[in-house]
Amino acid sequence: MANIIQYIEESFSELVHKVTWPTWEQLQSSSIVVLVASVIFALMIFVMDYIFGINIKLEDNEAVAPLWSGILGFYYDLVGAYK
Repeated sequence: MANIIQYIEESFSELVHKVTWPTWEQLQSSSIVVLVASVIFALMIFVMDYIFGINIKLEDNEAVAPLWSGILGFYYDLVGAYK
């Protein structure tokens, strides 16, 4: 039990005295960088899903495509993969 208490005390001391915490400005700029990177990554995923997404549904053994089914959907229609 003494080892656990010593570990907690040393951890607290290290966090209070040895760790360099970021300033408020550094924290804000880092948060903005993360936010912008997340939005860019989400847009890239959306574009890839939009281009390569296949949203074909089969109704009565007939392929029903939405307005845009992506490049792969166009290819599958071209080669007759749904017939």
